[in-house]
Amino acid sequence: MKIVQVIRCPNCGSKAERHHLLSSQLTQTQCPICDYLMVTCARTGGVIEAYAPGIYPAAIRSKK
Repeated sequence: MKIVQVIRCPNCGSKAERHHLLSSQLTQTQCPICDYLMVTCARTGGVIEAYAPGIYPAAIRSKK
């Protein structure tokens, strides 16, 4: 069974989809506008696969 939610993309803010894949215990968030993708384990929260164009390590460093 699959549950689909419409959410805001965490990368660009556009409308995106979050798919809860109950049989495989995965959650997949995807945005057709910026090509963001995040697949996580619904049980542990661990990241299985991630792709977020436009996000670079220098951009997510904590600012002091």
